[in-house]
Amino acid sequence: MTEAFAYFERETHDRFRPTSHVGGAWKTDEQHIAPAMGLLAHVFETDHRERRGDDGLALSRVSYDIFGVLPIEPVDVSVHMVRPGRSIELLEARLEHQGRTALTARAWFASTADTEAMAGSTFPSIPAAEELPIWEMTERWDGGLVDSLELRQRVIETGHAITWIRTDAELVAGEPVSPTAALLGLVDVANGLACRVPPDQVLFPNVDLTAHLFREHHGEWTGFDTTVHFGPTGVGLTHTVLHDDRGPFGTVAQSLTIRPRA
Repeated sequence: MTEAFAYFERETHDRFRPTSHVGGAWKTDEQHIAPAMGLLAHVFETDHRERRGDDGLALSRVSYDIFGVLPIEPVDVSVHMVRPGRSIELLEARLEHQGRTALTARAWFASTADTEAMAGSTFPSIPAAEELPIWEMTERWDGGLVDSLELRQRVIETGHAITWIRTDAELVAGEPVSPTAALLGLVDVANGLACRVPPDQVLFPNVDLTAHLFREHHGEWTGFDTTVHFGPTGVGLTHTVLHDDRGPFGTVAQSLTIRPRA
């Protein structure tokens, strides 16, 4: 049986089997956490839609905590209500492997309104994808996820890069997925886009990720304006402004634990 060009295949309502395309960058026999984050976003939106239909609420913020590494084996997901409401709603989701929690997330859904007349952002624009050279991320990072991506990049300075990313891989094989869930299945890649120090000299995995979105993603490409900051005591931050073909639409922040290699 041919493996789908997707990150997950659904086995049951709550169980998903990862494919080889989720292989991690730090260790290729472990899951890159990015697709799992997208999977929980898909679970959030599916639960919300099944309960409330298309009620005009949109996912505006999702915050993930990473509890540990995941082998490339089936995972179970669950979701429950934290704060119900007519105009706002807070959901929590959990992803487990053999009963061990590996990833949790909380997502705010908020009511929408017509604010087109006052819409805008002061985040600086970035060059379009076609203006940047092709970047072979596989020259620095390994893994099935990295292999599944098409990238263009310009390094601004050490610890700052502009990158555009797209993929033809499905998040869940054969299932319609929203632009938001597909986006959230990629954003954790930001931590490998603008290395302050090469990864063969230092480990800098992130322990969390928070995304704030002020409109829905549009188009094939996602732009990452990424800066990486290392503190003096082993803590760091990767910060990204997200862009698409209409301009900036959100931010991502990742807290890092910095571990110099021996």
